[in-house]
Amino acid sequence: MPPQPPLAFDPIERAGKLWEQHWPGEQEDVYAAMRAVTSIMRAHQILLADLDAMLRPYGITFSRYEALVLLMYSRNGSLPLSKIGERLQVHATSVTNVIDRLEAAGLVRREPNPHDGRGTLAVLTAQGRAVATAATGDLNSARFGMAALDGDQLREVFDLLRRLRLVAGDYADD
Repeated sequence: MPPQPPLAFDPIERAGKLWEQHWPGEQEDVYAAMRAVTSIMRAHQILLADLDAMLRPYGITFSRYEALVLLMYSRNGSLPLSKIGERLQVHATSVTNVIDRLEAAGLVRREPNPHDGRGTLAVLTAQGRAVATAATGDLNSARFGMAALDGDQLREVFDLLRRLRLVAGDYADD
């Protein structure tokens, strides 16, 4: 499907003005929050589509890429499935699906966890390491789809969203 031409207006700004009209009397922060959260959600859609397109030649999605890189950076190239879910902050069902797909592609293999008789390890294969390394080169070259922002802006975005994640209990403050 060919990409749609850009709109002649910012739909989020327009929605914000309509929000102000339909919810008069709210604090200005409410209107700013509505615009900010809608912008974050749209940016997520844009970035995920761009990242998945960059990774398509490798036969992986961004969520599969994250799992490969996590395994690549682990001490032995392997992690328990439960630890993958914890580190990627996703549900166990999502981890199972990602590892199933990576295993089918020959990028990881499952092994019994020698430290937990009931657990399973995901183990990075040589092919998985090669795919993760090559894909990382492409993502680095494209600045992970964030080339529209300079380094200072990227750090500012990270700091702002990090604060949001901290307050939500996403992690414990250092």
